[in-house]
Amino acid sequence: MAALSILDLVRVTEETDARGALYNARDVARHAEALGYRRIWVAEHHNMAGIASAATSVVIGHIAAGTSTIRVGAGGIMLPNHAPYVIAEQFGTLERLFPGRIDLGLGRAPGTDQLTLRALRRTPESAENFPQDVLEVQAFLATAGPTQRIQAVPAAGTDVPLWILGSSNFGAMLAGELGLPYAFASHFAPELLLQALQIYRARFKPSEQLERPYTMVGVNIIAADTDAEARRLATTQQMSFTNIFRGARGLSQPPIDDIESYWSPQEKVQAMRMLERSIIGSPETVRAGIDALVAETGADELMIVSDVYDHQKRLRSFELIAKAGGIAPQP
Repeated sequence: MAALSILDLVRVTEETDARGALYNARDVARHAEALGYRRIWVAEHHNMAGIASAATSVVIGHIAAGTSTIRVGAGGIMLPNHAPYVIAEQFGTLERLFPGRIDLGLGRAPGTDQLTLRALRRTPESAENFPQDVLEVQAFLATAGPTQRIQAVPAAGTDVPLWILGSSNFGAMLAGELGLPYAFASHFAPELLLQALQIYRARFKPSEQLERPYTMVGVNIIAADTDAEARRLATTQQMSFTNIFRGARGLSQPPIDDIESYWSPQEKVQAMRMLERSIIGSPETVRAGIDALVAETGADELMIVSDVYDHQKRLRSFELIAKAGGIAPQP
């Protein structure tokens, strides 16, 4: 059975402001910890009114401070937006504050639009340095040498575990070559999932961090007591994806009874292509979906996105997913 973890989008809804979204994320983490989830991650997104995790390292500190055992991390930091030295400082500091609980997932995409990229003082060409930047972050997190003139204080020696995130074959090849765990973003880009996993495993070279390949698969799972209720709750995410195609990245919207009245046939095709790997339904439906996905991919871990509008129903979704996935609550 694969381990289960959570990717929290820190959604700002039509009824909850950014502060509420951030405290809801910490509440999800507390419940996830009690339910036996392995880790909870947040991602770097900029210029999106409906997502409150742009200052990713700050949000990780907020969540980690409200929990005690669950691993907390970035899924991920979009490294082309930052100086590797600064990211090492930030995550090394988090590791000093919350030892043994911090993960650093690194992605190559900017996580935003081109106009915002300029506001970040970065250029699209920054992504070309991604492999070298990953190695630089890793070096700054390692123990400093006796003649090393530049140290990431207090990060040096923390050896925060790195992950490579990706939605294409590039990340798979890099993760394999560097001997790092690999997380595939099939919760929004499922097309190359199986091919990327195959490439990663074939290219994998053991490293100090990792002896054998380790794969995480992103998946949208929405659980409720019945299939019908879960399908209704899923309309919130379906509307969000539809709005992306419309260029209207607004706040998260409450579920509706008839999604067909919201999207056009073309928008439906586009959205469902991105949401192809979704598992939506009752605990029995979710259990069958998880078993099938793990059997197909050989994933060591599933990173679950449960984009439910109502906070209490979202907590209930994670509870049902935990039971369906066979993880045990913590004593």
